[in-house]
Amino acid sequence: MRDATNDYDFLVLPGLNNSGVDHWQSYWCLAFRNATRVLQDSWDNPRPEAWLKNLDAAIAGGTRPAILICHSLSCSLAAHWAARGQPGRVKAVLLVAPSDVERPENTPDSVRTFAPMPLKPFPVPSLVVESTDDPYVKVERARHFAKAWGSDYCEIPELGHINSASKLGFWPQGLLLLGQLLARV
Repeated sequence: MRDATNDYDFLVLPGLNNSGVDHWQSYWCLAFRNATRVLQDSWDNPRPEAWLKNLDAAIAGGTRPAILICHSLSCSLAAHWAARGQPGRVKAVLLVAPSDVERPENTPDSVRTFAPMPLKPFPVPSLVVESTDDPYVKVERARHFAKAWGSDYCEIPELGHINSASKLGFWPQGLLLLGQLLARV
């Protein structure tokens, strides 16, 4: 993989409650000089309008092409962003473990403000990465999101929600998937 740290800004978008120190997103933020965590006003009580405003500010705040690196609820955030069809400097989106904000079971009430899930195609290349045993979305639903978004789809066996509990550390497989996505840009 070429050194994308010179070519792109990685905008890292955690989901509900932020990504802890043992989350692969946190490892990537520490490892890559071009990675910036997009901060939200309230990680525990998310509001789509506020989160979208902070994403827009992060996108507007740079000059190099940007890659969105999303986890969980932030996949829905990215879908709301993409539905507007104005990519600006964003060139690709990595969507890891999208939570089904419309699912009544196993999904916290606080994420329902992001419903309904936008199903318009992304204006840039995108990749959905899903685990076969994610408690926050059924595999069939994740496939449906990927198809509606015009995203490539990668299914990984039994990694849960692909978060800190999955104990992935730096998550080398995720980096390979990111590299494959960057090759499409």
